[in-house]
Amino acid sequence: MKKLRYLAITVGALLLVLLSNLYLQWSQNNHSLDLALKFAFSWHMEKFFLGGVVLLALLVFLSAIIGSFGMGAVLYTLFIGILGYADYLKMTMRQEPIYPDDLKMVTNLGMMKDLIGLPQFILLLVVIVAVITGVVFVFWKSLKKPKKSQLLRVAFLVFSGGLLLYASNFNSSSNLLRKGYDRTALWIPYSQKMNYYNVGFVGGFLYNLKVEAMEKPAGYSESAVKKITEKYQSEADKANETLADEEVPNIVYVMSESFSDPNRLNGVEVSRDPLKDYYQVANQTYSGQMLSQNYGGGTANIEFEALTGFSMELLNAQMTTPYTLLVPKLEKLPSLVSLLTKQGYETTAIHPYDTSMYKRKDVYKILGFDTFLDQDTMKHRDKLQNNPYISDAAAYEEVLDQLDSDTPQMVHLVTMQTHMPYNGKYDNIAYQVTASGNTDSIKNYVQDVAYASQALKDFTEALTKLSRRTLVVFWGDHLPGIYSDETQAANTGTALHETEFLLFDSKGQLKTKAQNQITSPFYFAPTLLEQSGQSTTGFYQLLLDLQKVLPAFEKNMYYQNGQWQETVSLGDQEELYQDYQMIQYDILAGKQYSLQTTFFEREAS
Repeated sequence: MKKLRYLAITVGALLLVLLSNLYLQWSQNNHSLDLALKFAFSWHMEKFFLGGVVLLALLVFLSAIIGSFGMGAVLYTLFIGILGYADYLKMTMRQEPIYPDDLKMVTNLGMMKDLIGLPQFILLLVVIVAVITGVVFVFWKSLKKPKKSQLLRVAFLVFSGGLLLYASNFNSSSNLLRKGYDRTALWIPYSQKMNYYNVGFVGGFLYNLKVEAMEKPAGYSESAVKKITEKYQSEADKANETLADEEVPNIVYVMSESFSDPNRLNGVEVSRDPLKDYYQVANQTYSGQMLSQNYGGGTANIEFEALTGFSMELLNAQMTTPYTLLVPKLEKLPSLVSLLTKQGYETTAIHPYDTSMYKRKDVYKILGFDTFLDQDTMKHRDKLQNNPYISDAAAYEEVLDQLDSDTPQMVHLVTMQTHMPYNGKYDNIAYQVTASGNTDSIKNYVQDVAYASQALKDFTEALTKLSRRTLVVFWGDHLPGIYSDETQAANTGTALHETEFLLFDSKGQLKTKAQNQITSPFYFAPTLLEQSGQSTTGFYQLLLDLQKVLPAFEKNMYYQNGQWQETVSLGDQEELYQDYQMIQYDILAGKQYSLQTTFFEREAS
């Protein structure tokens, strides 16, 4: 009887692993059973088998901890079920798979509710509570099993745990599991979506486990860094000599959630211009399009680039979210915030949501913010109609309160009003939309950005009444992930990665009022200082020089000589790119030699 029982458990375990592996592949392939079966049994059988070994180790590990294969299988099935569903949702909304780091977001219940809807959320919570209750009960009973069973349990626990630990070091050059994948795998670092397609969900997931932030540039050393810092610091000093002393201005960053112009997309027609108020401001100042790393998401990565001046393009592909994977490990990280703090600014971050998203509470401390205001600590919390998020107008009121000070202020606002989901936000929509797919979501989104556009215009008008000059950088972080496959196919290249941005000066004293500029977020700070006649730093001078030859870039998207390209070739300007790479490595993964100089500091203007 025991032999039959063990045989049944073994067969059951293998069958469960097979089905769960297929399910993950099915989720990754937009619920295409045909593609999932071809991946498993035709195109990539070896990689499918290797992924199954990892899943089997996970199943055994859970069962050994609980002391029951049955309850271990239930917990395993729940975990894999949620993981696959989350991957499907993320692929649908952002064209991006689930990464290991995304698992940290599971504690953000508010975000989960917004993503899947209240009924499904409540059902999921009930199932999770029921399974956890069962796990605790069975685990307690398992402690009373005989000694022989306990020894066998410990053996399985140690063996499976060891396998999982070994698998977690997947990116080690000596890892045998990685070598097994490398026999047939075609890794595509610049496209994680294709990476998961080519190597399978499990392989793609393992590929994105712990890894160094950047590859070490050739010739990296203290002397090489010193040579670079001296070169661009000398340029910065010369540029600063020509500047006149001026009042120290307020500086405001506004990263507007999903703010973009739907009229710029092929296949989308809007009856009126929802960004009319935005363009009334943008057409009178320095403005254009910003290159966003992702479609449908990636807010924290764009924020990282804008505040630090460092590019995601230079990071290893597995460094998917620096805010959670990298920044908390750093004691010092130079940024616009730390720069202005040293000059006597009070610095405030405002995010009308909770503090758990992307570890912002910890990250903002490292970046140097004095204060962080969230949805619970803000004074102004008004919302529009059925919109669950604090409105942009209320958020701008919070900013204006901060600017009412005798001390120069640096305020960084990350808005939430235009965050998904969009259906049902507004009862009265003043726009008609023609597009394929879910037009209700698009119509609500259009109304959303219209309100955001109006709030921005009102905010800039209020700034002109302040006695202290105030400089603003406003940009959309990414497009919303609401457009159909047909619409996405009609907008190739960078069309789904270009959002709106502008620089605004309450005194109207920017050097140029050039529109249709193309930029990347890591250029915002040096561009703002240059356009407003403020002194610069050696690091920002390096960025300004690089911007002249490469105005915008992300992985596989490079804007050079007025054209978008999939690769970059700078010719005799290649040294600029290499210098930037060296400094970024030095700060994010190296010895931070450049922090021993004044390379990231500036004189008061």
